[in-house]
Amino acid sequence: MADLDGEKEKLANFLLTKFKLNSSVTPKGLDLNMEDVPIYSLAIMVKKFIYHKNLNSTHWVTAENNVVKINRFKGNTKKKEKNTKSNPHQNITQSWGL
Repeated sequence: MADLDGEKEKLANFLLTKFKLNSSVTPKGLDLNMEDVPIYSLAIMVKKFIYHKNLNSTHWVTAENNVVKINRFKGNTKKKEKNTKSNPHQNITQSWGL
């Protein structure tokens, strides 16, 4: 979540208002009490936040070892333009039959 440092507080507020989960903001991310929430449920909640903020085209969520991570897609986010074939020149000789 390094590139989303400004979103930590918003994510904490989102989890509190939508799912009643208290969290504390740390330099590494958010700390939650995980005793009452399974990790896969928390991952789904974070995915909803990513979708709500329209970040789902640039970020994705993983959950492993009681840690939910928000990762950024690698590579160009800009799509390459397809090479389009130009129309061939018309070299047909017209003959007028009279």
